[in-house]
Formats: sequence, structure tokens, C-alpha cells
Amino acid sequence: MKKMFQSSIGVDVSKDSLVCCRAHISTEGSIVFGRSKTFANTPVGFRELLTWSGEKGDQEMVFIMEATGVYYENLAYWLDSHGRQLCVQLPGKVRFYGKSHNIKTKTDGVDAQLLARMGLERELRLWKMPSESMRQIKYLAREYKEVRAKLVVCKNQLHAKTHGHGCPVSVERRLKRVISLLETQLMEIEAELRMKAMADTALYDRISKICTIPGISFMTVICILAETNAFALVTNSRQLVSYAGLDIQQNQSGNKQGKSRISKKGNSFIRNALYMPALSASKCNPNMKEFYDRLIERKPAKKIGVTAVARKLLILIYILWKDDQEFDPKIEESRQVYDPPTQDEHNVLLNS
Repeated sequence: MKKMFQSSIGVDVSKDSLVCCRAHISTEGSIVFGRSKTFANTPVGFRELLTWSGEKGDQEMVFIMEATGVYYENLAYWLDSHGRQLCVQLPGKVRFYGKSHNIKTKTDGVDAQLLARMGLERELRLWKMPSESMRQIKYLAREYKEVRAKLVVCKNQLHAKTHGHGCPVSVERRLKRVISLLETQLMEIEAELRMKAMADTALYDRISKICTIPGISFMTVICILAETNAFALVTNSRQLVSYAGLDIQQNQSGNKQGKSRISKKGNSFIRNALYMPALSASKCNPNMKEFYDRLIERKPAKKIGVTAVARKLLILIYILWKDDQEFDPKIEESRQVYDPPTQDEHNVLLNS
């Protein structure tokens, strides 16, 4: 649920420090800023920040910070565990908000003040802390992707060396050992992910239902759930599509008809997880195949068709999760659960 607040504390986070600025709305309706103060990005600094804030679970006050890599996480979890309200904003959103106020200077103090202002002028969605289990699943899912990427690189290197001239046998032998190690790690990570999912009967049951979609595997579902905190803050399919960076970005002004494409301003892990399932679904899922064929018939660009199928798969996964149902082609077709694109989006897919 989105809320507006009467007081806020903007927190500019870096690896070692937290620059904080407090602001509130006066009785005349104007925003009053306090002086910025710096704390250490450590548990001791967190306690000093809480003492300085002078609030004890006030429902009219909120902490605002950016999702700056991993440096904000310790403070976010600490504040949430102490019953404080906080909002975590994407850096791009904060940057565009600053441009709307014509702010040209960039310092830690100015950024903290900007965040505090944003907390008072915008309706923001409160951050929801993931469960311990979901946090571990997210780490494992990302590790799986990283190891798989290394495995692809090593296999490509081995292919190049074995087909080259005069490559020492020892080089090939070491590469094969690395490949064997990476393959073992992939199996270990997937087994650990399955164990963690099976520890939660309700979670594993819902994952199993989603896996009934042709072309969708356990790893695809677990990756999407990890990156969205099991859709905890997702309220509709369009929001989810935008979060994944699969929304359409058009480029048209007057007589200019620029090239339109997906924005890619979103979670790349979700897009990566959906690419191979989209290729599979475009061949083995009848409804997806029909949609895919219709697109490439009008515009023979297979990448556009695969991207459109990935978008539809993401929405279908979300709806089946929300309804706690298995995949049923008849129900899917009758309910049109794919949330088809608008006419403008459809034209973009055909003409881009």
C-alpha cells in the first residue's frame, strides 16, 4: 500500500557512512529541512541514527534510501527489525525525481535532502523485508546463474583450444577439470535450492503447479520468485512486466518515428531466466507457438517473438501463483490470463 508521510529521514548510503537529512511538513504546508548528520554504516551507527531520529515507531515518519548495491541492506533489515517504516527506491527513479526539481549539484548531503523531500511529496510503497528462507534462495539462485555463465565460458574456451593447432594437452586437461568442478557445483546448488523449497510445503506445492506450464522448469520459477520476493510487492501484471524490463519503450515525436524496443530498465536476472523457457514454449506450448508464429509471420525477427513470449510467460507465472492453480490450456484460453498487450504495444512488437 502506498502512503504519504508528515516527516521523513533521507539516508544516502555508501560503503562506510550514512548521510542523513530529516524533513517535515510545517503547519503552513511547506517542507522544513534539518541539518544533515553522518553516521557509520555499522550496527553502532544504526543505533546512533535511531537515537538521533527521536522517533519511536511513529507511523507518520519514514526512512528513505536508495538501493545502492548491497550497502543499504544491513541498515534496511536493521530498521525493519526495529519496527521502523522505510522505503527503498531505485536509483533511476530518484535521479529523475531530482531532475524534476532542477537539482544540478551532487553531494551526499544534497542526495539525502532529495530523498527526504521525496518521502514527503510522493506516495511511496513501504519496503517489505524478505523472509530468511527467501533471502537464502535469492543468493543461491544468483550463484547458480554466475556458475552457469562461467561454465559456458570454459566450454567455449575448451572448444577453441581443442580445435586450434598445437594446444598443449595439459591446458585441455586443466580446463576439463574446471568444467567438471563447475558442473558439480551447479548440481549442488540446484539440490540445495530444491531442499530449501521443499522445506516449505506450501511454497513447493505452488512451484510444482507453475512447473506444469510447458517449457517452465523449477530453476526458472525459483529464480523469478527469488527476484520478486515471491511477488510480495507486485499488485498487477503490468507492474511486474515493468520491473523485469520487458515493457515497451516507444520513441515517437511529431513526424519522427524512432525505433521502439523493450526498456531493459529492470531486473536482468528475470529476463535471463525467461529466455530459454521462451524459446522452448514457442515450440512446445500450442498457445505460445500460435502467438509466436503470428508475430514472426508479420515481422520475421525471431528475437521479437521470443521477447513477446517471455513477457507472456512471466504474466502467466504470476497469475498461476496468485490463483494457486495448475496450468490448464482450456482455462487459460477462456480467461485470457496472458493479459494481452494493448493495441499500441502489439503494433510495436510487429513493427519494431
